[in-house]
Amino acid sequence: MFGMVFPLGAMTANGQETSLLDIQQGSELTAVAGRLGQGGYELSDGTWVSFDKWYRSKWIDMRFEMLTKLSDDFGLLWGASSGQRAKKVRIDPGMKLGFIVQKRPTPSTTLSLIVSTILGGNLTEQPCTAKYGDIGGVQTVNCRLAASRLPPADTLKHLINVHPSRLRLRLWFRGQF
Repeated sequence: MFGMVFPLGAMTANGQETSLLDIQQGSELTAVAGRLGQGGYELSDGTWVSFDKWYRSKWIDMRFEMLTKLSDDFGLLWGASSGQRAKKVRIDPGMKLGFIVQKRPTPSTTLSLIVSTILGGNLTEQPCTAKYGDIGGVQTVNCRLAASRLPPADTLKHLINVHPSRLRLRLWFRGQF
């Protein structure tokens, strides 16, 4: 994963300031998608089939996060992610929305509450079609479990469908001594 913080800001006509907080490539779901591509299986004729060709993406999910300051003690968090796609796994694009509220209990302390959510951004795994010979025929299966001892139809229950962390709450207390 790659991330940066930029203290850049731009004032709007009505005095609101918008700053770029973070640019990041990769996420916890990118790591999950990467792990799905590890391994493979051997066909009946001894040919090795790697999962990597199905699960490796040419583009890694890119995210950015912005803060629009509406007052000294309140701001809106917002951002987006590009998503990523491979042959058998996809991370949908997403949008981040939230807010930050700050209070100053004393002149040298700050209490901040940050609440955010992500809309979209789900990771879903797609099935494969496998040939099981004259007896099993052609069936839809979980690619990673096609060569397992599970009945082909039962492998579909193990397809990955993961959502990003939907709600984040952070409470910060900062004091100067």
